[in-house]
Amino acid sequence: MLNARPILSALLRNKTGAVLVALQIAISLALLVNAVYIVKLRIDRMHRDTGFDDQNIFVVSSEGFTSHFNFEASLRTDLDYLRGLDGVVAATVTNAIPLSGGGSSDQLSVDPEGKSMAVPPNIFQTDEDGLKAFGVRLIAGREFKKDEIMPPVTENITDVAPANVIVSQRLAEQLFPHQSAVGKVVYERPGKPSTIVGVVAPMLGSWPFSPQQADLVAFEARLPKLRGFFFLVRTRPGTLDRLMRTVEEHMTASNPDRVVKFVQPLSIFKKRTYSGDRSVSIFLSVVTLLLISVTCLGIFGLTTFNVSSRTKQIGTRRAVGARRSDILHYFMVENGLITTTGVAVGCVLALAIGYGLSVKLALPRLDLYFLVGGVALLWALGQLAAWHPARRAASVPPSVATRTV
Repeated sequence: MLNARPILSALLRNKTGAVLVALQIAISLALLVNAVYIVKLRIDRMHRDTGFDDQNIFVVSSEGFTSHFNFEASLRTDLDYLRGLDGVVAATVTNAIPLSGGGSSDQLSVDPEGKSMAVPPNIFQTDEDGLKAFGVRLIAGREFKKDEIMPPVTENITDVAPANVIVSQRLAEQLFPHQSAVGKVVYERPGKPSTIVGVVAPMLGSWPFSPQQADLVAFEARLPKLRGFFFLVRTRPGTLDRLMRTVEEHMTASNPDRVVKFVQPLSIFKKRTYSGDRSVSIFLSVVTLLLISVTCLGIFGLTTFNVSSRTKQIGTRRAVGARRSDILHYFMVENGLITTTGVAVGCVLALAIGYGLSVKLALPRLDLYFLVGGVALLWALGQLAAWHPARRAASVPPSVATRTV
């Protein structure tokens, strides 16, 4: 085993290249660790459980455009048709599309005067089949009853709070911590009470990317407005595509007073909503791979330069008895010292950048497992990048020393 002290002394006499490569390794480690951690957080967010049957739901958007269009009659006819189709588990009408990035929100408070802190949940207006159509799991209380469903807000019916609401588990915990929320009264506006009749298991709403609001959801026992409503249809596995085609053909031809704007699976809206996370993950992954590649090239280049500039010294050492393994070990230890220095500085930079991201962007603190993995990866890649030039150095014959005298 070669002594590292003379190798370190040699490095310090010509330290510019070594310092630059060590700095490159440090920056690469800091960016690698944090980039991979951010990508992991984005991927986890894209693949987390939504809390409902999002893979077997499609959305229908239709809108009346003539003076003869009868909203309530058309709504009832369409729902009866959808619910009667073979393969449909449940169908409902709602004001917003879950996971779409757009929807409705309001302020719920436990204070009838509205003076206490209010919680802003996603609002889904649905009928008695709402929970079945979403595929959410009721964990307390009951579903809506048909005679509880209020008519849509119109010019004649305004500013009326729904009599009954069903809330998600997290919303219930925020409104009534350490208590059962079923039977409790909440207020959308001062003096406008609604009774919580049920609580559903954790689920995502319209804004899954929101760190504060993603799983704050309230279902209202009310039909949505005449304009801007959607049919949400839940199907049995394997029947979604067939039913979408059937529904689009039927609804397009069944009522000349309305237009079917689209019939699309819920997965399309989910994909669009998470497109930003997907793009960021791809971008950071590509940049990280390029950065690692450039760092490996830098290590390879420095070791190659050192070998080329020391050909005579290598030949001399071989002539006086140094083995090939001694030459190989020399350059591997030299590169190990440079890589270790860069990795040590990189750990400090990685932790500093991770702390800054957690403060500025409200991200979780950097997981130290990622730092340990990054250190091991860069150290191994650094040694691997130096392996080929070091082997070339070990193959220099002793005769080189005499030819270059």
